[in-house]
Formats: sequence, C-alpha cells, structure tokens
Amino acid sequence: MKVIALDTARRHVGGVTWRVADVRDPALTSRLAGIDTLVHLATDRAATTAIDDRRAINVRGTEVLLDAAVAAGVSRVVLLTSAMVYGAHPANSVPLEEDAPLLLESSDSLVGDWVAMELAAVQRTTSDPSFEVTVVRPASLVGVVADALLPGLFEAVRLLGIRDARCHWQFCHVEDLLDALMASALGEVGGAVTVGCEGWLTRAEVEDIAGMRSVVLPSSVAFATADRLHRVGALASPSSDLHYLVHPWVVGSQRLRATGWVPRWTNEAALRDHLRTLGDRAGRSLVVVDRKDATRAAAGAGATLAVIGSLALARARARRR
Repeated sequence: MKVIALDTARRHVGGVTWRVADVRDPALTSRLAGIDTLVHLATDRAATTAIDDRRAINVRGTEVLLDAAVAAGVSRVVLLTSAMVYGAHPANSVPLEEDAPLLLESSDSLVGDWVAMELAAVQRTTSDPSFEVTVVRPASLVGVVADALLPGLFEAVRLLGIRDARCHWQFCHVEDLLDALMASALGEVGGAVTVGCEGWLTRAEVEDIAGMRSVVLPSSVAFATADRLHRVGALASPSSDLHYLVHPWVVGSQRLRATGWVPRWTNEAALRDHLRTLGDRAGRSLVVVDRKDATRAAAGAGATLAVIGSLALARARARRR
C-alpha cells in the first residue's frame, strides 16, 4: 500500500510520498491522480480562527476537495467531522445510534461547519452513487489535537455547571480516532461512524479528576448571559453551543465495535491526558474578555462556559466583599 500525503508544504515523515496542494485550490484534481482512498483531515477545528477564514478551509475546502476527488476518480473519501452534528437535546438516547437524525439548522459556529461539510458529501454521493464517503464523528476530542469544546473549560478557575442539566461527559482520544480513520480508509466500516470512549463521566467525576469545583447557575441565566455576550461580540459562538454542556450527546461506536474494535482509552484516562497536555494552563486563570481581541479571548462552547463561569465567580466574590 502506497501512502501519499497532501499538504501546503512538505513535512519530514518517512515512507510517505508528498504532494504540495491546498484544498481550496480549484486545480486540486491533478494532485489526486492515482489515489484510490482519500482521508480528509485538512480542516480547522479551532473556534479561535476568524469565521470567514475557518469556513473557507472547512466548508469551501471540503466542497473543492470532494469535487476534485470525483473528477480524479477517487473511489472513497473519509471525512472527519464531529459527533456534535447530532446536536444536544434532552430527549437524546444514550448512547446515540449512528443513524440518529442530524442538526437541521446551520450556524456560523464550528458545528455549523461540520454540518455543512456533511451536507456537501451527501450532495456528491447522491449525484454519483459510485462515489463513497465515510463520515467519522468523534466525541469531544483530546490528545495532541483537541476540538473546540474542551480547552476553555479546563483553563478556567472553575467549571460552570448548569442546574438540573443532564450532562454526560464523553471523550475521544486521538489514538482511538486514528484507529477509526484507518478502519474507515480500509473499508472495514462505512457510512456514518462514531468513535468515543466507553460510557461517560458525571460532572462530579469530572470535578474530582480535574481537581476543580463548579460554579452552578440556572440554565436561564447561563443562556441569557451567553446570548448577550454573543450579541456584543464578546463571545464568538452562539448561545446554542451551551446545549452541548447541558444535554447528552453520547455516542456508542456501534459500527466500529461490530468489527471487534474497542477503545484503548477510558474517559478518565483521556481527561487526565488532556489535563497533562494543558500543564500550567489547567485551572489557573480567569478568562479575560478583551474588546480588541474578543473572538480569540472567548471562542467555542468551552470558552463560552468559561467566560460565564468567570463572570459568575467574580460577581460572587464582589458580593462577599
């Protein structure tokens, strides 16, 4: 099996044939010559990136890549998105099946990018049934790469808890994700594939592992505060992103498990590894919202909760004084 890597610059990785390419380049087709299976990882998972720049890579880049793959005769594309495309709802089954309905509404958030990427894939496979796309949807991603849900949460002094929430904390370690991507590339699984650790953690378990306490607020206060901060530009993500830290969206990895796959990482071990990666940043600072750099100061669902938690903690301290 020959491995060909495409990137905007050559990297120092042995055993790989490098081709320099940009997923946003309409002339990409020529760079895909001779490729049978394409694993698409050239996306931006950082909510701190400016919306237009992020969508140009994630949405437009995916659309260009899919069109180029069809034109070049690529038979299978593996597309990485997130289990967040299912949405977080009070009525969600635990765990969700892979064929559970997806979010219908679009947004400028990172979740909106992932939904748009999947819709682009559906459009191509509908028009060309011989073109196969396997979508891999991990739970909250941790490891050498982390998604937008977690980083802001665990860098804040306190976690923010929502009163009467039915939050289930599930993680996916990058090492388990790589196994899922390999199985998808080899055709061992197809369609929609979810990947995550077994089960979930409660908020109390997360607090114990992280050594952090929570500021608990009514959901009405948390959502209203997030909505106001988003309107004035202090938060990049819409208040709807808070649902992912209120309602469950646990996945069961049923299709992977049918192949004999089991996760190498538990939720507890994955979270501890994430905290080790954060190092001194874990639980050490209040989030500061700077008007001159608001989107970088508070972007993503995790940072949204961190900002609200920081404000609640500051107000509580002011009242005590």
